[in-house]
Amino acid sequence: MRNDISDRRAETGESQADLAAAVGVTRQTINAIERERYDPSLELAFKLAAHFDCRIEDLFDPVEADR
Repeated sequence: MRNDISDRRAETGESQADLAAAVGVTRQTINAIERERYDPSLELAFKLAAHFDCRIEDLFDPVEADR
């Protein structure tokens, strides 16, 4: 799933570790989400959206898998 987490982090000056602490996950989880290797749970997606004061749809763009 495409996302713009790293762009939003850059705008706020946060490190992956800062964001991870703010939403209660590990830095490795944030890294995996940013690299599009891990899709967050719905709960984590809501926490990220709340942290960045936006809608989930503003952070994540679901992309159809190749068929």
